[in-house]
Amino acid sequence: MDEPRVPPDQAVEALRQDTKAEYYAIVDVITGFDQRIMIVKGWSVTLSLAALGLGFQQGHYALFALAGATALAFWFVDTLLKWHQMQYYSRMRDIEVTSFHLNHLTVGGLEVSSPRIDWYWGFSGRPGSDDWRATDPRRRTPEDTYRMLRRAPWMLHVLLPHAVAVLIGLLLFLGAAINVPGLDQIEL
Repeated sequence: MDEPRVPPDQAVEALRQDTKAEYYAIVDVITGFDQRIMIVKGWSVTLSLAALGLGFQQGHYALFALAGATALAFWFVDTLLKWHQMQYYSRMRDIEVTSFHLNHLTVGGLEVSSPRIDWYWGFSGRPGSDDWRATDPRRRTPEDTYRMLRRAPWMLHVLLPHAVAVLIGLLLFLGAAINVPGLDQIEL
């Protein structure tokens, strides 16, 4: 049985409304991930500093290793959350591309459309770099997405503060293990 056809202008308007609602729902999901990531970072700092402090208080350098291991585990959780969050970026970009094709206007000689949150995110503004902000947005390729996800654990906002706690815990553990002056009174 044939489904009733929606007039083209109503279909376009329905698509505009649906993509707008989905886009801002995705923005809310991404914001929710940011809130969870901040909680993970807070727990990482709290538990790592507690283990480091306890290591000095109790005089046991195994607690320094525990501090580093705790921070490493939270870094992994932070990375997982960031990967899950980044999975939404491609859909955001797809909606921006669709919106461009449905809604773009020429204003002051520039082709503009909205929304473009994801499209603008990569613009650095460095002198001498191309200014592609007013060009047609393009979809993320699978290679773009893979490269972005692969870089996630090494991005500064994911790496910090976990890597600092891992490094401090490891250095204090090794220093106490080889009896570096100042740490030589700490035992296993």
